[in-house]
Amino acid sequence: MKTRVSIIFGLAAVLGSSVSAGAVDLRMSWWGGDARHAATQEAIKFCGDKHGHTVAAEYGGFGGHQEKVTTQLAGGTEPDIMQINWPWLPLMSKDGSGFADLATLGELDTSNWTAADLAAGTTNGKLNGLSVSTTGRVFFMNATAFEKAGLAIPTTWDELIAATPKFKEVHGQNAYPFYAAGLDALLIVSLVTTQMTGKDLIDPATNTVAWTPAELAKGIAFYQSLVDTGTIQSWQDAAGSGNTNLQERADWIEGRIGGAYQWDSTYSQYAGPLTKGQTLVSVPILKVSDALTDGVYRKPSMVWSISARTPNAAAAATILNCLVNDEGAIAIMAGHRGLPANAAAAEQLLASGGIDENVVAANRLVMEAEGPTVSPYNEHPEIRDIFQSTLEEFAYGLLSADEAGETIIDSINGVLARI
Repeated sequence: MKTRVSIIFGLAAVLGSSVSAGAVDLRMSWWGGDARHAATQEAIKFCGDKHGHTVAAEYGGFGGHQEKVTTQLAGGTEPDIMQINWPWLPLMSKDGSGFADLATLGELDTSNWTAADLAAGTTNGKLNGLSVSTTGRVFFMNATAFEKAGLAIPTTWDELIAATPKFKEVHGQNAYPFYAAGLDALLIVSLVTTQMTGKDLIDPATNTVAWTPAELAKGIAFYQSLVDTGTIQSWQDAAGSGNTNLQERADWIEGRIGGAYQWDSTYSQYAGPLTKGQTLVSVPILKVSDALTDGVYRKPSMVWSISARTPNAAAAATILNCLVNDEGAIAIMAGHRGLPANAAAAEQLLASGGIDENVVAANRLVMEAEGPTVSPYNEHPEIRDIFQSTLEEFAYGLLSADEAGETIIDSINGVLARI
């Protein structure tokens, strides 16, 4: 019997933590596409095997994910580890108590994140979310489409507008050198208003809208000038096309739309569908002539959070630490969530070619651009809906630019006062 016991303990010593008495069952949730799902499942198995814990995967698409996590948090059924959209932090953890304070978990090394990254995930002095990557909106231009029209890729809004007649002459009257409808129209209005004022939508000091109605009306009028010159398709015509995702539209795929304003990490999503021989490039932010700033919309793409109620916080932090800091896990996760905010992980992927160089180039433009700090309340569901629905009313001729500006600001201030 003594020999048998010795053998068992000897095996445990050899296998290490994989058979540790401290092994626990954890749950982890995220959203994404098939490639992200596959890579993340492989990575959590790698980390689970390495540290002796079992990690159950809970994943799906982005649609409905916020509602799911909100319900779980309300009912105390949330996973131990969660991928959280950065703008959700003040909604789900207004005072910092909604998620664990990652800074208190010694198993998690955050030394390779910048102070700005850590500050972005901190609520009321508590590190509720660890930035996965820093992302921003960037201009993607179809270099082939402009070249075919005998045009240089525009570097300013004025150049883009001036290129419109020639672009249409070559590609057809239903072609457009740029795309901006729905949410993209909202973000273009926000971009040019920020450029003209040097201010983000929301003033963090007062938690009210930083723009005046006249300033916002000017941004809205600029958007209308793009429609009037045929530089972009009208909101109505875009809706008439079925509101299909841009990358799925035939005119985008065939090069009859010249450019778009999208997240840097989505390069392959927009470049992939283009017909053979076309080249998509990222370019510096187009600016209006009187711009005070580039107006870059830069933020954490998403964060990792740990449940404040998990009884296995140390184990969860160990797994999370492995996912973000272990060279093996970093290689598996690669660039499926963009270029990592973890400087060491980013360096590893850049050296190994583990991330698309086009994504790196786009991210570099985002990081080099200037702009005011973006408030997470920009993406508050009510605020986003007010802005977009009112802008749509303007686009359909139901409101003037001045009326739309006043309505948007008054309504958003009402939401901010309540939250």
